Amino acid sequence: MNTSVIHSQENREGERTGKVVCFGMVTPARVLVVDEMPNWNAGAVWTDGAEFVSDDAAIVAGLLAGFGVEAELIGSALGEDDAGRKAIDMLNKMGVRGNFEMREDIRTPFEVNISDSKGGRTYFWNRHPEVLATLDDADLSPLQDASMLYVDWYDAPHIIRAMHCANELGVPVYLNIEHGHQDEEALRSLAPYATICQAVTDESQLGGDALGVARLLAESGVPTAIVTLASGGAVGLEDDNIIHVEAPSLDIADTCGAGATFSSAFINSRLNGSDLEGSLRFAVAAASLKCSVVGPKAFPQAEVNKLAESLSSTDLTS
Repeated sequence: MNTSVIHSQENREGERTGKVVCFGMVTPARVLVVDEMPNWNAGAVWTDGAEFVSDDAAIVAGLLAGFGVEAELIGSALGEDDAGRKAIDMLNKMGVRGNFEMREDIRTPFEVNISDSKGGRTYFWNRHPEVLATLDDADLSPLQDASMLYVDWYDAPHIIRAMHCANELGVPVYLNIEHGHQDEEALRSLAPYATICQAVTDESQLGGDALGVARLLAESGVPTAIVTLASGGAVGLEDDNIIHVEAPSLDIADTCGAGATFSSAFINSRLNGSDLEGSLRFAVAAASLKCSVVGPKAFPQAEVNKLAESLSSTDLTS
C-alpha cells in the first residue's frame, strides 16, 4: 500500500491557545439549489450551487478558521486522486491545519446535497467502511494542546477513541449527536464523553419535545445540552438553567451546513468566554445568516453579533 501525507500550510511552532481539533470523515461535496424537490422519476432545474468540503468535522474546522479560530482537522484518509488533492487544497485555502493522508487503496468519497426554497434538504453520500476505518489509526497528538475537540455521531464508533483521549487530557468535547439520542446504545456509548452535546428533536427536525431531549442529554451526564430547532431557534440547558433563543426571519437560500455552522459559532463564542445565552444567540444568528447563502460560510463576527443582539430569548428555567 502506498500512502502520502500532505502537511497543512503555516503550521505554528510552540504552544497553541484556543486551538480546536475537529475529528471525523472528510468528503468533497456539492450543493445544488432548486425551487422545489421534483417528483420521483422527474427532474428540476437547479438555480444555484456550491462546492465545499464535508462532513461536519471538516465544515466546522473551515468555519472556525473563518471566525479566526485556530482549527486543526484530524480527518479520514483521502484517495490518491484528483478529488482528494482538490479537497486538501480547499482545506488549506480555508486555513484549516492538519496532516492529510492520501492512499492509493481507497477512493475519495463524494456527497451531493439538494436544497429547496422551503428550507428542506436531501443528501446523497457514500461512507465506505474502509474510509471510516482510517480514523482508527489517525494521529491524536494534536489533542495535547487543544482547547476543545469536535466530533459528530455519524462517525461513531470511530470517534470514541478520540473522545476518550480528550477526556484523559482534560480537553472539553463538543458532540453533535443530532437525532442519535433516539438510539439508546449510541446515547449510552457517546454521552459520557461529551462536555457539550448538540441535538435535534428528530431526523426531520419538525416539532418534537426539545425540552425532553435536552433533559435526556443532561440525565445522560452531559453538562451542556443544546437542541436546535431549525426555524424555531435553539434551546440550551446548563446548570439547571434553560434558555430558548428564537431564530430571526430571513429569506432562505440553502440550509446545507446550518447545523455545523451552529456548532462552530457556539464553540467560537464559548472560547471567547460567553455564557449559555450569549453562545446560543451567536450560534443561532450565525446559522440563520448561513441559510441566507448557498454553501457553508462564516459571516464577519460583527455582523453575527449585531443580529444576535436583536434575537428574542426566553428563560424557561422552572
